Amino acid sequence: MTFETIITLIKIFLLLGGLMTAAAYLVLVERWMAAWVQDRKGPNRVGIPLTKIKLFGLGQPLADGLKFIFKEDFAPKHVDKALFRIAPIVILTAAIAIFAAIPFGSVLPPLEIEGVPDPIPLLVTPNLDVGMVYVFALSSIAVYGVILGGWSSNNKYSFLGALRSSAQLISYEIPLGLGLIGVVLFAGTLRLDAIISQQADSGVWNVFLQPLGFFVFAVAATAEAARLPFDLPEAEQELIGGYHTEYSGMMLLLFLIAEFLHMITAAFLIVILFFGGWHFWGLTGAGDEVTWFTAIARIVVLAVKILLVVLTFMLVRWTWPRFRFDQLMAMAWKVMVPLGLVNLIVMAVLVEYQQDLADIVGAESLWPLILISWIVTIGAWIIAGLYAPLSTDNTPRPMSMPFDAETELN
Repeated sequence: MTFETIITLIKIFLLLGGLMTAAAYLVLVERWMAAWVQDRKGPNRVGIPLTKIKLFGLGQPLADGLKFIFKEDFAPKHVDKALFRIAPIVILTAAIAIFAAIPFGSVLPPLEIEGVPDPIPLLVTPNLDVGMVYVFALSSIAVYGVILGGWSSNNKYSFLGALRSSAQLISYEIPLGLGLIGVVLFAGTLRLDAIISQQADSGVWNVFLQPLGFFVFAVAATAEAARLPFDLPEAEQELIGGYHTEYSGMMLLLFLIAEFLHMITAAFLIVILFFGGWHFWGLTGAGDEVTWFTAIARIVVLAVKILLVVLTFMLVRWTWPRFRFDQLMAMAWKVMVPLGLVNLIVMAVLVEYQQDLADIVGAESLWPLILISWIVTIGAWIIAGLYAPLSTDNTPRPMSMPFDAETELN
């Protein structure tokens, strides 16, 4: 076994440990936030087992995990047992495998050990030139896990949840890709670590350069993660639990972990593509020549940014009402896709004529591009607000018979 293989295995071990720990304790953080929004006490009792030490409820994730593990692994008689058990494994495997192409830091300084490559990139698969294609391909597999779970459950609520999920995920893949292509055009690469380096070298994060692309990508990523107000696939008040209604115990736990990993993946991508990744002005510098302080600072900066995005996801979940399904689809096709196309066209034109623009203003600066992008963003928002209002007439219509609505639909 070579040193490179050992280093790769260590990275995978650290990544899996970090993701599982983050998923467990982010559940606790979300429950605390829900309690704060609803003006009540959240989980605050579970601490060290067999003692009276509560530790602010930090033992709650362990108790929740043990509860799932010791529950009976039950599958109803009416389900297709093979597909029923494969579905959560498919969705969790895809959710974890995505992180092979996502950097969780910059690089480590040279270790000066014979056989160990220097510097060591904090990425499981460094120099993967199709990094974004790989991420999108695996994120698309998640919909197969949802459809398999809904279909194999042989339950109308599960099936409706799977149908909703497939329609939602496919619809929002398009604006998600359109928001991404603008970043790829400007950076000229599909590698996530190279996109961070491009922002660090210029000192300008893409959120300032492409505000419209950021808006489209952030909304689409929230919908892809099926977080409120986009949680139609499992809407408890309408579908009990949606595609995982029939699941319990470990199988349900795999679905829930995959859902949280999707949110963490969306946070990683938003930070890396639009908020400079590990870069912060005056603290992390740019380039691969780093000290231990710089390397650790970059990891901390990236983690803090991701945590802030995750907290924003949670705050949105517990403060915004759920969309109706027709409103969800209308926003994808009538608002997000046109805005994404506008962003793509504008960025293509700006990239093509960037040098001509620099010659006109007489300086190699990104400020003219930023100014044009913000003017286009404000104009696009105004036009979208005027021609595609999302307000809907919810006034009840009187009907003489309860089945008249069905007659009208036919």
